[in-house]
Amino acid sequence: MRVAALQMVSGSDVSANLRAAGDLLAQAASAGAELAILPEYFCLIGRADADKLAIQEADGTGPIQDFLSAAAREHGMWVVGGTIPMSTGRPQAQQRVFNTSLAYGPQGQRVARYDKIHLFKYDNGRERYDESEVLFPGDQPVTFDLPSRDGHVWRVGMSVCYDLRFPELYRQYADAGAHLLLAPSAFTYTTGQDHWSLLLRARAVENLAFMAAAAQGGKHETGRRTWGHAMLLDPWGEVLALHEQDAGMAVAELSYERLLECRKRLPALEHRVA
Repeated sequence: MRVAALQMVSGSDVSANLRAAGDLLAQAASAGAELAILPEYFCLIGRADADKLAIQEADGTGPIQDFLSAAAREHGMWVVGGTIPMSTGRPQAQQRVFNTSLAYGPQGQRVARYDKIHLFKYDNGRERYDESEVLFPGDQPVTFDLPSRDGHVWRVGMSVCYDLRFPELYRQYADAGAHLLLAPSAFTYTTGQDHWSLLLRARAVENLAFMAAAAQGGKHETGRRTWGHAMLLDPWGEVLALHEQDAGMAVAELSYERLLECRKRLPALEHRVA
């Protein structure tokens, strides 16, 4: 199955971001991708975290969701929309939203919704982030099944960015039979240069699964820098494709036979002790 992990440098103009995302999705389709993953916050990296509140959408309706559905249908491709701000529908959380990853099938139908579970917090004295100020955490791991042109049904586990630091989430996906793990992200430059590749390789190796990591990668109009390095990895931790900085994509063929071979060679998933 050919997969594209897309990379953007999103800004504060939602329309411009959607145009850029549309161009990348078209390029992915032209490259033969069957599945394309957009990065976290592909639709908006604003000047303030609270900017997300102004563009939040109710479940099932809104221009960003319409864009994702239409793009999947137009290209006949599976599309995962990195993340978008989704209303909580909870009165006690009016000033917070879910950071939601949505998956669409090639007819434009939505097949899965995952609300980011782990919320990033970081302060090194120069940079400070606390997603819990505007985000509400999800609480459910989510998988969906993707019948591929290769004749296999791939089980896909969904996650977002900071989730990468919590291996127990991915172990649940391994227990659920996942073959491919998604991690659309917007890693900071500071943490990314130290931990991004390390975490992705660890999650791939320990779960003997492919990883697809879309990314934000570059200097944004706010001055914020993101690490980028969108990549695809195989179950042995080998990097199959990499796009380091600025907009673009990493594209690679994921082999179901390679997955089975890795799991047969080292059947670690069968050796776990409860």
